[in-house]
Amino acid sequence: MLERTLVQTRGFRNLGPVWNRSGFELLLRLPNYRGMRASLVDGVDVSVDDVLFPHEANHLVVQGRELSLAQLRQAFDLRWTLDEPAIVRVAKAGGLSVGVHDVTVAVRIRQPYFPIEFQPSIIRETREATIVL
Repeated sequence: MLERTLVQTRGFRNLGPVWNRSGFELLLRLPNYRGMRASLVDGVDVSVDDVLFPHEANHLVVQGRELSLAQLRQAFDLRWTLDEPAIVRVAKAGGLSVGVHDVTVAVRIRQPYFPIEFQPSIIRETREATIVL
């Protein structure tokens, strides 16, 4: 079951073995009242303890498919459903330290019915999240 918040408390973890961390990931709830095409997501900016990891470099995993920003923009056949979290993967050599971190995400959504000068809509949320290992 998903939490009501955009950033889910479960799923915040380092990637790779302890001796060779390659980054970290976190789970996001869809910031919309219904499902949407993955191609309308224009990336996710992530900040951890005031260090920005820009959307251009982060990957999004939707329905088991890991996509770069360029691939995401072309994923017309893929839907992010209301009841399924997406995974944001961030490359960071060494991963994050064990403990509590301030995590801010900014999900960039393109709304097909809004004029281009008002694109993208950016949905932000900040939470504390804990890395256990």
